[in-house]
Amino acid sequence: MNAAMPPRQFPEGETPERGSSLLSISHRLRVRDYTIANLLDEHSTLTTDQLATILFDHPTTCRHRLHALRRLRFVDRFIRNRPGAPNPACWVPGPLSARYVALARGDNPPTARALRDRQDRAYASPYLDHLLEANQFFVDLLAEARRRPGEADLVRWWSERTTAAAFGRRVHPDGHGVWRDPAGETGFFLELDRGTESLTRLVDKLGAYRRLQADGGPGYPVLFALPSRAREEHLHAKLMVTGVTVATCVLGAGQNPAEPVWWLAGSVGRRVALTEIPGGHGPLGPLSPGPAAPDHHPLALLTGVPLLP
Repeated sequence: MNAAMPPRQFPEGETPERGSSLLSISHRLRVRDYTIANLLDEHSTLTTDQLATILFDHPTTCRHRLHALRRLRFVDRFIRNRPGAPNPACWVPGPLSARYVALARGDNPPTARALRDRQDRAYASPYLDHLLEANQFFVDLLAEARRRPGEADLVRWWSERTTAAAFGRRVHPDGHGVWRDPAGETGFFLELDRGTESLTRLVDKLGAYRRLQADGGPGYPVLFALPSRAREEHLHAKLMVTGVTVATCVLGAGQNPAEPVWWLAGSVGRRVALTEIPGGHGPLGPLSPGPAAPDHHPLALLTGVPLLP
């Protein structure tokens, strides 16, 4: 019997064959690449700048690495060309990163058709800008954590999909996170507002959070990130007795959501930092996942913590 042939090696810059596998490119992959795979799987799409902020020291290094991973069919990207609008490169799972994430979780890898549908949905989604802005909120927190290593950290970042599943599909925020710094720890639900819904609709969303808390869910605050100071003031005029902690801010480019930018509903005076907003994990239960576990960290693989199914 002939000995098995070793996997073909591809020179730098050459596109692998369509039949390439994780094994054939394994010598080219690093822990950071697997982290990119997990982030894209969890959050659907991230821009080049967002990935650079989270994982790289220089944007050029990030671009070079992402393009190398694309040549390996590990990740893919799209650009939506729209006149008068930002057109960033948006990265999505590729055939091999999607296969890696599924197998690492003990799931069946997606078919080629299923992956194409997922990529095309991200590209065609009318909510793409909303998703990218929501992701940017958490990217900004991770950037703050990089500036303060060992002192501050975003220890949990879940997408809308994962958050809904973790809380019994009672609530559907744009994301959930747990931020930790020397002043304390705050879990929160993010509601990103781009001014496309009525203020009454925003207030009505709080009913689901109130019912979740009453049925054993955590006492996490609901954070509204709003597009203007005027809209923020108008929302506060409608926030009477909500039964849940609410805080608002107007986030612009370069603002840090961990800093004192939050206006607590029902309060007057100074704004507070993220960890000053009241809230708590509550007892562990079917509707409460409790404090962040090590494998909840969005960059867990870089810390040596294995991701469990």
